[in-house]
Amino acid sequence: MFPESRIFQAENAKIKREWLEVLEETKRALSEKRRREQEEAAAPRAPPQVTSKASNPFEDEEDDEPAVPEVEEEKVDLSMEWIQELPEDLDVCIAQRDFEGAVDLLDKLNHYLEDKPSPPPVKELRAKVDERVRQLTEVLVFELSPDRSLRGGPKATRRAVSQLIRLGQCTKACELFLRNRAAGGDAAAVHTAIRQLRIEGATLLYIHKLCHVFFTSLLETAREFETDFAGTDSGWYSAFVVWGGSAVWARSAMGMFVDAFSKQVFDSKESLSTAAECVKVAKEHCQQLGDIGLDLTFIIHALLVKDIQGALHNYKEIIIEATKHRNSEEMWRRMNLMTPEALGKLKEEMKSCGVRNFEQYTGDDCWVNLSYTVVAFTKQTMGFLVGFLEEALKLYFPELHMVLLESLVEIILVAVQHVDYSLRCEQDPEKKAFIRQNASFLYETVLPVVEKRFEEGVGKPAKQLQDLRNASRLIRVNPESTTSVV
Repeated sequence: MFPESRIFQAENAKIKREWLEVLEETKRALSEKRRREQEEAAAPRAPPQVTSKASNPFEDEEDDEPAVPEVEEEKVDLSMEWIQELPEDLDVCIAQRDFEGAVDLLDKLNHYLEDKPSPPPVKELRAKVDERVRQLTEVLVFELSPDRSLRGGPKATRRAVSQLIRLGQCTKACELFLRNRAAGGDAAAVHTAIRQLRIEGATLLYIHKLCHVFFTSLLETAREFETDFAGTDSGWYSAFVVWGGSAVWARSAMGMFVDAFSKQVFDSKESLSTAAECVKVAKEHCQQLGDIGLDLTFIIHALLVKDIQGALHNYKEIIIEATKHRNSEEMWRRMNLMTPEALGKLKEEMKSCGVRNFEQYTGDDCWVNLSYTVVAFTKQTMGFLVGFLEEALKLYFPELHMVLLESLVEIILVAVQHVDYSLRCEQDPEKKAFIRQNASFLYETVLPVVEKRFEEGVGKPAKQLQDLRNASRLIRVNPESTTSVV
């Protein structure tokens, strides 16, 4: 069992003495047996007696054939001083942490014995050297432990990795390198840097600094890996991308980043446009890693999707509450903007929202043939699209598709239901015609623009928005109906 140790316990002192006596007696017997075997091996053997033919009349004629001489085993010269002292020199190198010197000695021995046979002396030397290789590997593995590498820095990590690779331990070197970065290197450095970041000024400025600290560290890790494994098979960098991108290393590092990101952006209730811009910055930094083959976008999507959904939900509720409040004060009267400047400003706002035919809804002087509520709803809904679709949908990913679409549908339904209900309940023919004109503007002008903007943002049409717009036909066909079309 050497060099391991075992501990046994006896029931009492007497049994313990008996066991110790038996063990000592067995050891003496084994030692005596080995001594006899060594003496027998060292004693010269008597030459075999040659029996003459005359004294052995029964010998076969085949024995007259000449005997085949034994082939002498080829010898390997191990008498050189550097070979004789190699095991001790390896011990000294390991003790003095001269890893490069130890591996150089091993390379020298392997090169010398490369094309030579393996008689017992060589096998014995190999056994001694293999034990030192095992010890050296253990020391190098210890050097790559997180606590050790934090004190030694990247240089110590690179030194241990390069020697493991020279020993033919590429798999172990790759695994330990990434485990080291996950548990110590990246994690500790980034955690310290994040804590030292001062939260001052605008949130977007802090996020720029946070992304720079975090993604620069990841980029350095990728480049360090590429440098350390440059002399190995090119497949090891692919292993780094696959193993690093999907396992603990990247996920734990990204999780720490997202925690700091979410606390500053989402927990502080920033506006949706600010949150969208911050997510955009994070994704742009992710793309820098993608340029070297390390795509972590899917991880940041998975970790941020819950917070983005919450932000969308909150913003949707704000718009719905504001729309309901305006609906409660609706008098169905035409807008009077009082001055040409105010009318011109509204036209520009509608044009920027995508409403190109707003001129047909303006009347003489400064009148607009639409209600205050419908115009305000149009501006706010388009603001939602401009503020989110043109910013957040640049970061579009499938998990957000239905959330965004359902939010839009809920917002639109609040206005649609109000117009539909007013149209069915109003008795005054003149007001009813005005409400119908507002309904026509909502269905034929606003909804197609919303649908177009959404499709441009996500790259595919939304059936729910198409169905909502098609429902307007029921109002136009039978405006006197008392049944809701929503």
